[in-house]
Amino acid sequence: MIHVKNLSHSYNKDDKYQVKDISFEVKKGEVFGFLGPSGAGKSTVQNILTGLLQLQEGEAVVADYDIKNISKDMFNKIGMSFEQSNVYSKLTAKENLDFYSKLFDVPTVDSKELLSLVGLEGKENIKAGEFSKGMKHRLTFARSMINNPELWFLDEPTTGLDPAIAADIKDIIKRKNAKGVTIFLTTHNMFIADELCDRVAFIVDGEIKLIDSPENLKLQYGEKLVEVNYIEDNEVKAETFSTILPEDKKALQTLIEKHNIQTMHTKEATLEEIFIKVTGRGLV
Repeated sequence: MIHVKNLSHSYNKDDKYQVKDISFEVKKGEVFGFLGPSGAGKSTVQNILTGLLQLQEGEAVVADYDIKNISKDMFNKIGMSFEQSNVYSKLTAKENLDFYSKLFDVPTVDSKELLSLVGLEGKENIKAGEFSKGMKHRLTFARSMINNPELWFLDEPTTGLDPAIAADIKDIIKRKNAKGVTIFLTTHNMFIADELCDRVAFIVDGEIKLIDSPENLKLQYGEKLVEVNYIEDNEVKAETFSTILPEDKKALQTLIEKHNIQTMHTKEATLEEIFIKVTGRGLV
């Protein structure tokens, strides 16, 4: 669904590039995470792929359309949910969606159905300017689904939302993906990326450092440890063992045989820990 080759971009059109010679592909039906701290180049790439920024150097094909010659038909196939809500404050929630639906040449989803889906039922006739930040974000998210996109660009889809609503948004994303929707997820939230993405790309200072699945990254960079809580002398004690070192494996077996085990679980590196290890940078 997305093919990018040797993409570079400079806002001042000089030798100071915000995106530097990056290449990647997003397969049909995949959830692809584009991960990095603020200023890494995530939004720049996303804006180029959605036609908001002009392609300067390299090649990009989105939903089978060459970005160098963007066709109106491409926008019938893609949806975009921005991190910063850009709704019309003087229009009601329903009016916002009804207006947007008229921009497409394909069948659109009923606005009330979408508002209900994102937890805004009963708010149809309230002006968007009266909404809280989180409600505006949900309205923006609902709007991105109105044309039943085949390729869905999501920029920090759960930012500013309480945990319950964020969980609902993630469930919607999973359901859409299960129906075959390809998703390009831009975020610095490694937890949502770990939960939703088939593959992730780490981008720092405009360069992609690696691309792989969260599972493979954890296997490659994880410490492969087991943490055991057990009873000894009527006290709960804890020890950590390597699952690779022979002496640790032997000691773990002895502990299991001699003591009452309360809990035992593997210690897995988080995506954030792996990101820092690979890039040497945090996510702030």
